[in-house]
Amino acid sequence: MTTTVVAASYGGSEALQVITAPTPEPGPGQVRVEVRAIGANPVDYKTYSGGMMADPSRLPLPLGSEASGVVDAVGDGVTSVAVGDEVIAYRAPGSYTTDLLVPESALTSKPSGLGWAEAAGLLLTGATAWHALVASGAQAGDTVLVHGGAGGVGQMVLQLARLWGIGVVATSGPSNQEVLRELGAKPITYGEGLLDRARVAAPDGYAAALDMVGTDEAIDTSLALVPGDRVISIAAFRRAADGITLIGGGPGADPGTELRNAARAQLAELAGRGDLVVAVDRTYPLTDAAAAHDYLRAGHARGKVILVP
Repeated sequence: MTTTVVAASYGGSEALQVITAPTPEPGPGQVRVEVRAIGANPVDYKTYSGGMMADPSRLPLPLGSEASGVVDAVGDGVTSVAVGDEVIAYRAPGSYTTDLLVPESALTSKPSGLGWAEAAGLLLTGATAWHALVASGAQAGDTVLVHGGAGGVGQMVLQLARLWGIGVVATSGPSNQEVLRELGAKPITYGEGLLDRARVAAPDGYAAALDMVGTDEAIDTSLALVPGDRVISIAAFRRAADGITLIGGGPGADPGTELRNAARAQLAELAGRGDLVVAVDRTYPLTDAAAAHDYLRAGHARGKVILVP
């Protein structure tokens, strides 16, 4: 039997329900993965919050998009993986489960030196960070401003920027300043006076600003420092009229599907070598996904939140 967490209604974490069903069999071109770890992300709870869409006909909603595990069955026509292979699944809708069916194309080989939790938390944040940096147009020798540098995507941006020779000034609360330093960024605190602190931190100016938080403070500060199209945001969708560049899955955003898919193997290689580190903040049992979502909603996660079947 397969255990799965779904959203049975729209609302808060009380909407989540644990269900069991017969273990699914892969069809042509599909692979079944015995899941070892699952990445939990803010988009997961936003999916059933009612803020994005609240169509009752779509219930129950499957949740999740990334996981790691072992291939335990393959459908007809599958040639790139075999039973026993260790893999990362992304994009993998419905990954809040113990037995995940995905198309062959959604799988990336898991490096042997990468833990299950780290593998499960790598590709959504990693591909988003890759997309954000590419969209920014920043080059080696440039400096960028990153809002929310201590979060899951922010930490990936900082690490990739360092690997690519891009300087970073990053915002966080006072308690996360050391985290930013360790990742090679110059830390500044958000809050009153942010614009002045940002200017002092990079007297030669910024090539771009990357927003991971979506606050008016982040966008207003960025627009005072760089042209609107050089403000790259994964969250400030209500500020689209300001001419900023929106990426990801929100309304009017560039999903960057081809770019993100192409980055998967490179991200896995970097993580396998230890050049890219996935910071795991907390783990929860899959059946305690509601608690994981409550923690994510609080907005204080320092890195990835992982579910374990």
